[in-house]
Amino acid sequence: MLGHDIYRGSSYGPWHPLRVPRVSTVMDLSRALGWLPRDRFVRSPRAKPDALRVWHTATYVGALRDAETAGEVTDAVRDRHGLGTTACPVFPEVWRRPATSAGASFLAGDLVARGGVVHHPGGGTHHAMPDRASGFCYLNDPVLTILSVRRAGARRVAYVDIDAHHMDGVEHAFRDDPETLLISYHEERRWPFTGHLSDGGIGQVFNLPVPRGLNDTEAGAIRDALIVPLLERMAPDAIVIQCGADCLEEDPLSRLALSNRLYADTMRAVLPLAPRVVVLGGGGYNPWSVGRCWTLLWGVIAGRDVPDRLPAEAEDVLRGLEFRGNSRGRNPPDHWFTTLQDEGRPGPVRAEVTDRIEALRTRDDVLIP
Repeated sequence: MLGHDIYRGSSYGPWHPLRVPRVSTVMDLSRALGWLPRDRFVRSPRAKPDALRVWHTATYVGALRDAETAGEVTDAVRDRHGLGTTACPVFPEVWRRPATSAGASFLAGDLVARGGVVHHPGGGTHHAMPDRASGFCYLNDPVLTILSVRRAGARRVAYVDIDAHHMDGVEHAFRDDPETLLISYHEERRWPFTGHLSDGGIGQVFNLPVPRGLNDTEAGAIRDALIVPLLERMAPDAIVIQCGADCLEEDPLSRLALSNRLYADTMRAVLPLAPRVVVLGGGGYNPWSVGRCWTLLWGVIAGRDVPDRLPAEAEDVLRGLEFRGNSRGRNPPDHWFTTLQDEGRPGPVRAEVTDRIEALRTRDDVLIP
């Protein structure tokens, strides 16, 4: 696992959705479970400005660094680069925090160069553009991860995104690259309002917008009928999977209804399909649901058995979290403190889901039998 204490106490502001602790909870909970010995943890480095220019513009990287130094931006910088907005505010670590996530993405490519799996829960900022912050994202570390694993020897790379929001920044980077497979399912009619079923590119782009209330059975059908066959068909040298936890039923920023058990099952299905895998975080704005989900994914990666009830030290980590200013945090149920894995959330598979899966499976350039 890649992590850093810069995420501990760092916040976008008291009313921003990213005011909640996430990566620090995953580190603390994994350690409390005995799942994160010293030899399985690597401290994330901070990316150098010159390295970031492999995709981001020099002007933007400079503006981001200057924003942290000054603690503010001019109107001109706000208009050009999207810094200092409600979604992407200037906060004390506005340069160091995303640069640390980007540094971990660069390092991940080196760590899996000879094979293996890396968990980078601080990653997943898939909305940032080359010259602009967007959607809570300042640097696009999924793009940097793909470039990193490619630099380390992976030619064919598959990117799978199961965040509630569309991967617009990653698609912008690789939509015309025939050796990068892009797969995203995301809630329809939700910001950034991209990723329509018909959207594609010269490369291999598969967008599946899903309706409100997506359940585990439906997401499992997407995985088994579309994601896994596409990965098997490509046989990628590396997979980068973005596991935004905002598809969970408890998340305040989507209207989907998945359990973290579905995430774990998806991870088990994806891991054997490439010799190199990098697992990123992403969205997730309920501290209990995101912390439990990403820790569960680390347990799957590390081959750990999930306890029916958490030990006292792990329970203390979860009971120490707060979620002020949101109705979902006022009366948290006891199982948010005492368990790691949710009960499954099955349901009927709606025709609109199966029709969209079939539309992608039978595309002229695909034709999955």
